[in-house]
Amino acid sequence: MGGNFIRNVCGYETRLCVAYVDQITAEAQSLTKHQHWRAYARFPSQFSKIKGPRTSSSHPWSFSSSTSSSSSSSPSYSKAGFVGWYLSKLESRPLITKSISSCLIYTAADLTSQMITLPPLGSFDTVRTLRMAAYGLLILGPSQHLWFNFLSKVLPKRDLLTTLKKIIMGQTIYGPAITTIFFSYNAGLQGESGQEIVARLKRDLLPTFKSGVLFWPICDFFTFKFVPVHLQPLMNSSCSYVWTIYLTYMASLKKVGAD
Repeated sequence: MGGNFIRNVCGYETRLCVAYVDQITAEAQSLTKHQHWRAYARFPSQFSKIKGPRTSSSHPWSFSSSTSSSSSSSPSYSKAGFVGWYLSKLESRPLITKSISSCLIYTAADLTSQMITLPPLGSFDTVRTLRMAAYGLLILGPSQHLWFNFLSKVLPKRDLLTTLKKIIMGQTIYGPAITTIFFSYNAGLQGESGQEIVARLKRDLLPTFKSGVLFWPICDFFTFKFVPVHLQPLMNSSCSYVWTIYLTYMASLKKVGAD
């Protein structure tokens, strides 16, 4: 049931997520090239000022250069609209930006999951959605920020072998840990006891890991191979949109009676 569920929803959404992150990556590269060209275009005028006679000992051209440089970068972001604004926030406040992104993605994923499984006359579980939003904001977002920064320092290359190493580390370390935390967090907030949480983990973890093997290595390969480090959490969270639909479905299953 779980494998068929995730296979039914992952195809189209995964292509949509990859296309979205590719667009943001292209915008970031375009902004960088644009800023470099503007800096190059200003260089001849600055050079002529250096060659000319100095009218002041305070070197006013030096101050104007730094001022124009900083002012030129801001309009570049503003001209790019939302994408530029988001990239500027990733640069200035990476942790909170990634956390809020994960919060919004988990909220959307949970609402989508409820829409898929909701009976005709049923109503949305807002408490469940708030649980998922808090998880994305307080746990997943910060952990992704730390994990991807750690991998980029330990394994900085982007060759095939290094990418495979990162995928293996994600599947054997980060994935199992964050999935265990997710199920425990969700069950605990639903009032389940310690024994009931353990029983749920015994029932749900292995099927979830098996489904993850069919999904995450593909996402991780594109993430580690082609996406810049500062955008990797966004790519991961975008893939998590599909995965979270499945996770929230699994987490919403009835609790298991402890032995």
